[in-house]
Amino acid sequence: MKCDIHKKIFYQVDLFASTIEEWKKNGESVVFTNGCFDIIHHGHVDSLMKSSVFGDRLVVGLNSDESVKFLKGEGRPVLPVEARALLLASFVFVDAVVVFHEETPARLIARLIPDVLVKGSEYELHEIAGHDTVLQHGGSVERLELVQGISSSELIQRIKMLD
Repeated sequence: MKCDIHKKIFYQVDLFASTIEEWKKNGESVVFTNGCFDIIHHGHVDSLMKSSVFGDRLVVGLNSDESVKFLKGEGRPVLPVEARALLLASFVFVDAVVVFHEETPARLIARLIPDVLVKGSEYELHEIAGHDTVLQHGGSVERLELVQGISSSELIQRIKMLD
């Protein structure tokens, strides 16, 4: 069965709200993680796969281009949001990609109320945006060990050195 991955991408949270409500009504647990995913690499794939194990549905919050530029600086993102969203949506273990425009996904998390929030172990619990919302609603926050020695920023520097 073929999947139209474009149907997994939401540029407005209001367009996604009915989908997540349906999942919850059906008793499915929703996992949320987020990031810029500027240049997708095997570290991203590993963390997304690990995140998907914590529930029935994996939702990825994706920073908009403006948000990435604010967080990472001039010249970023390398790929526009449409390309990054399409790449993320192509993974079978990703059920939805929701673009957000703020510096953190705290407002998006407050709107979606996922059952599980997942971030890398480099963050302390109090540093994870939306942790308080998820915990207040009876959910859990999971911290993953990330693949060592790989990051988008490092890849960009290595590519620049090839010039």
